[in-house]
Amino acid sequence: MAAAAGAPDGGATTGTGQDADVPGSAVQNPWAERRSMVLDGHKVRYWFYDVDRAPKPLLVLVHGFRGDHHGLQLIADRLRERYHVVVPDLPGFGRSEPFPDRPHDIAGYADFLRGFVESLTDGAVHDGAPHGAAVLGHSFGSVVAAHFAAAHPAMVERLVLVNPICEPALEGGQALLSRLTVGYYRLGRVLPRRLGRRLLSSWSVTDAMSRVMTKSQDPRVRGYIRHQHRAYFSAFADRDVLLEAYEASISHTVAEVAMQLTMPTLLVVGAQDELGSLPAQRTMASWIPRHRLEVLHDVGHLIHYEAPGRTAELVHEFLSSPAPEPLPGTVPGPDGPPPALHAQAPPADPPAPDTAPFTGLQRIVRRGRQDHRRGRRR
Repeated sequence: MAAAAGAPDGGATTGTGQDADVPGSAVQNPWAERRSMVLDGHKVRYWFYDVDRAPKPLLVLVHGFRGDHHGLQLIADRLRERYHVVVPDLPGFGRSEPFPDRPHDIAGYADFLRGFVESLTDGAVHDGAPHGAAVLGHSFGSVVAAHFAAAHPAMVERLVLVNPICEPALEGGQALLSRLTVGYYRLGRVLPRRLGRRLLSSWSVTDAMSRVMTKSQDPRVRGYIRHQHRAYFSAFADRDVLLEAYEASISHTVAEVAMQLTMPTLLVVGAQDELGSLPAQRTMASWIPRHRLEVLHDVGHLIHYEAPGRTAELVHEFLSSPAPEPLPGTVPGPDGPPPALHAQAPPADPPAPDTAPFTGLQRIVRRGRQDHRRGRRR
């Protein structure tokens, strides 16, 4: 995948203190340096959440469906002092251009992530590299990150999956809702352009989704989530991209490649997550040879909004601790996985455990000449 050099092209506004789990104002964002690169003819914009240029491990965050880098900024801001935190807008969303000549599916996004990480590190992280980067994915981003890690294990030193998608949306308890949502996106695609765009960008839809998925009763949290969804969930390139990406999001799971995730893997799940039941999450986690499972009992699918402080601490503890030992049982038991999971996990022959210390994590990150603190405001 050919790439052009990254370059700084903007900044962000300041946010509130690190101790608060939720910003005091929904319109205040952490500092970040916006940069861009060109991969195979399409521009990708990404954000550095850094406070200095000290050598630190590289941590790449992958956002969920319909979102952009803003969705993970509360977690990024809490990890920026200890890591080079980089968050791209996935192609076709936020400020990144869509793929010019390929579908917006899991294979396309996983290959994008390969090219992005390789370009970001000037080729230091690649398929044959002795050490890779740490990668975190949330929701749809967990599927992209997991499939990328399974296909290019040498490039991922450690993997973090937040609210991972463990159950096929068209087979579990959300099957009817998923099919109705497919109809919604298909209708938005065939309507006249202006009317279709208005339907797909409706605040009524995003507000309804926010109300259903938000578990916190704190009005600040609920207001922040509503604002985020209103502000950024309509930043998609076009209706075709949106439909392609949604169909990809409900057609694939992390479970498909769980046995192939041989790197140390942290799963952070919400006990009240409608998109992945806790029993299904535990079963899928048991298929990952070197995993750690952390359950937050008072949140659902919006961990990144409702519990960013706790999530960031779990991530840092995992990344800075010895890797979990491989568990003897990495395949489903005699009763098999629960019905909502795939009937059979893909066969895999995990190699011998990689005992390379995490301190070898790739630290090489291309930087511009301009200090990020002097970046322009978005």
